[in-house]
Amino acid sequence: MSLQWGLALLVLAALATAGCSATSSSSGDALRGEQVHAVCLDCHGTGVYTSAERKIKSLPALQKEVTRWGDYYDPALSAKDNEDVVAYLNTHYYKF
Repeated sequence: MSLQWGLALLVLAALATAGCSATSSSSGDALRGEQVHAVCLDCHGTGVYTSAERKIKSLPALQKEVTRWGDYYDPALSAKDNEDVVAYLNTHYYKF
């Protein structure tokens, strides 16, 4: 495992155990999602969210893509992580 992946997993573990959100919400926690999203930036910048060719066009499509790429990590992002990343991306880039 590379140092970069090790650090990413350490960040995720710290977030999971820190209880960053006191309540669970179906809309997700955008602040926590921003922190979880930091590992996504290891592979791509934020330009993928604003590119006309790649821009996601609906909330269900955003949820599907976040889950798809969240499964890329080992271990995969949790359902809570995915929900929070969706909330962050929707708040800052999409606004569905």
